[in-house]
Amino acid sequence: MGLNVGLLRESFELVLEREPNLTHRFYGILFSRYPQVRPLFGRNSGEHQEKMLAEALVAVIDRLEDASWLEEKLMAMGAKHVDYGVTDEMYPWVADALISAMAEVAGADWSPAHRQAWSDALGAIASLMQRGAREHGAGRPDAARAEGHAAGGVTPPSP
Repeated sequence: MGLNVGLLRESFELVLEREPNLTHRFYGILFSRYPQVRPLFGRNSGEHQEKMLAEALVAVIDRLEDASWLEEKLMAMGAKHVDYGVTDEMYPWVADALISAMAEVAGADWSPAHRQAWSDALGAIASLMQRGAREHGAGRPDAARAEGHAAGGVTPPSP
């Protein structure tokens, strides 16, 4: 992936030391800036959603050098997110909210290098998830709708 693993881990540890509940801050920013995503989060309680995201972030940070694990897990996660109604346009929103939350927590210790490292990492994560979403959509009976959905097209109606 060509990521700055050291900087990612160092900044993640710094942020979590200062704000162990980073995901709560993240969701606050996400819903404030992109209120249209709030309806996608009705399946789980806020606390449960925050915990799932925190666990996913820790797992990814722990395995940044394991390309096959990242590919397998992130593509599977992307496939699941199709069913939640996530579109390609939403991935940058998540990156924006997460980077903003980390920058707020790190304060003066946050640098342009941190922002770039996280932007690169979240771009790579989004790319794998979107690939998983497209492959998942291609194998579904409603593949035409799913392909439009994964490409940022019209969101299929929720069941």
